[in-house]
Amino acid sequence: MFTQETISFRNDVMAVLSRAGCNQGICHGNLNGRGGLKLSLRGQDPDLDREALTRAVLGRRANTHDPDASLLLLKATGQVAHEGGVRFGVGSNEHRILRAWLAAGAPLDLPGTPALRNLTVTPNEKYIIQPTNVIHLQVRATFSNGRTKDVSSLAVFESTNPKIDVSRFGYVKSTEPGETTIVVRYLDQQATALLAFVPERKDFVWAKPAAHNYIDTHVFARLEKLRMNPSELCSDVEFLRRAHLDLIGLPPTPEDVRMFRAEHAQDRRAKLIDTLMNRPEFADVWALKWADLLKVEEKQLDKTGVKAFHGWIRKSIADNKPLNEFARELVASRGSTYKSPAANYYRALRDPQVRAEAFAQVFLGIRMQCAKCHNHPFNQITQNEYHQLAAFFARVDYKIVDNARKDKLDKHEFVGDQIVFMNDSGEVKHPSGGQVLTPKYLGGDVLKASAKDDRLLKLADWVGDAGNPYFARTQANRIWFHLMGRGIVDPEDDFRQSNPPVNASLLDTLAKDFAEHKFDQKLLIKTIMLSRTYQLSANPSTTNRDDETNFSHTIVRGLPAETLLDAISHAVGVPARFDGYPEGTRAAQLPSLPGLQRKGSSEPGTKFLRQFGKPERLLACSCERSDNTTLAQALQLIAGNLLDSGLKTPDNRIGKLLKAGKNNPEIVDELFLATLSRSPSDRERSALTARLDAARHRRAAVEDLLWGLVNSKEFMLRR
Repeated sequence: MFTQETISFRNDVMAVLSRAGCNQGICHGNLNGRGGLKLSLRGQDPDLDREALTRAVLGRRANTHDPDASLLLLKATGQVAHEGGVRFGVGSNEHRILRAWLAAGAPLDLPGTPALRNLTVTPNEKYIIQPTNVIHLQVRATFSNGRTKDVSSLAVFESTNPKIDVSRFGYVKSTEPGETTIVVRYLDQQATALLAFVPERKDFVWAKPAAHNYIDTHVFARLEKLRMNPSELCSDVEFLRRAHLDLIGLPPTPEDVRMFRAEHAQDRRAKLIDTLMNRPEFADVWALKWADLLKVEEKQLDKTGVKAFHGWIRKSIADNKPLNEFARELVASRGSTYKSPAANYYRALRDPQVRAEAFAQVFLGIRMQCAKCHNHPFNQITQNEYHQLAAFFARVDYKIVDNARKDKLDKHEFVGDQIVFMNDSGEVKHPSGGQVLTPKYLGGDVLKASAKDDRLLKLADWVGDAGNPYFARTQANRIWFHLMGRGIVDPEDDFRQSNPPVNASLLDTLAKDFAEHKFDQKLLIKTIMLSRTYQLSANPSTTNRDDETNFSHTIVRGLPAETLLDAISHAVGVPARFDGYPEGTRAAQLPSLPGLQRKGSSEPGTKFLRQFGKPERLLACSCERSDNTTLAQALQLIAGNLLDSGLKTPDNRIGKLLKAGKNNPEIVDELFLATLSRSPSDRERSALTARLDAARHRRAAVEDLLWGLVNSKEFMLRR
């Protein structure tokens, strides 16, 4: 039974409103409210909500003299027509809390009322073995006076897996094997529970695979709990192709394949990794990844700025500059965008809020756009914290030396040098209250500095510090994503409480190792690639066939646009051509693609890259790169001019093989090595040789063979 002393508007009534869904965006938490009642979204402003409940509509929503006549109760229990339907029943826990608060006079909280400090859910991780298929979660809140309380009856439960249900009372049920994160909310706090419903597999025996390094130790520990054996190791030929595609964006040449097959040293895979990371193509490929994130495109940077910025990025990769130093130099950059290339980072980010969002996503792995207008619904980021981070960037300013843009009406186009500098003044104000906000490190302290201190330098030092709680985890996860096809946190730049890592201990150890080795990107790449986990086959086992998240086998995925185009050029022996770049320039070497943003280029290479998902670089996110399969892609490969013209070029790979007098079995072997990085099977060699022998037009038949290999799934997929 509730008494006046036990009822708190902030701790109890607000919890009821959230649990009932009243303050959600689809209901009264909407920007304009609903049905004449507007509440703060997800209860971020209790004072505003109490005012709306007790003062509006002549106080009819909260009748303290006759609580049962309050619209707050009548509508929620369905006794009066309510567009939102029945939210709870008469006599329910929610009904009793609201009625007791109304009967007490709908009071304000007394001074010193304990505030919520922490929320925990039990269990926070659990493996449930079938036939058991239900588990109950309990939620406890800790308040500022040290008191703890079971708030399971007032918490909100949400499952990230639509196939796994969670009831409003915290019972999680699954009718089939699967994994989910249960997000639990109470007031302004969140907690998560990672649950896995595991098949019984009575005959399961853990295979005890040998771990190559600490990565395997963490991955295999989870797989054993999931009763899931990892796949076998990939073959040497599979590893050779995989490593080439991941590290230098090119398949191995026929000679590369022959040399690797002839190598019998036990450390041949490690030697291969070292060799590839020391090739210039490594810097091309990994500079391409950063150019996507840093918005290296011509419309805002112009061609000279793009060339300078891309060159600086590429040199940083080639020099193996510590990744924290790379980030520090970008954040602190200023000066001429032509003479100080890193300053181009700010040229595409024209206001403090855009800079803060890009900074958080690229360097901290946090998508904080939601917090611009309200407290973040899925993370512990408030609207205040969003704008306090933006306050670091308030004094970034530009001197436009010249702007010879082609479209005089397009304010986003710049052609000419700019000087990025720090102004002596400039502040960020709260969008609703208007008060000036002091810069504050995300999740950390308020900046302690004088008015004359350089805020960017302070922020740059913070992001590059080994103790930064976000940077090492984000960058380690990003490297893992590029090598493994899926992040430990996925998407790889979306760290939030409602999207926890699938293997937290693995990510923690990776980040710790990365920081302890001074953010050496090449060393971390090699560590991952030497793990058994990276080297697993793509062929699933009987126990891991349905696994998509735990790295039990290699994820088969399509090649990025640039890698696919370069692989086709490599296979055919004819380089693609790009407007404004020298002949022989590979797609992975392009600083930017002039015709991509304007959709105006008819050049086959540019069209190919656009159709296969090369991003326009308008967002500071790898999510802009598309990997969706489309009909246009199929038509481009099957009947596109780029492949067709390459096949018919007289001195291409086919022409050179014929000119060298190669016989048909030799041609079949060479084309397999040049495309699939393997020799044909005896059956393939016999059948294809017979076709070439019987052909009336030998060259046309060889062209058909190469066309078929390039259009095969084995060629277009990375396994």
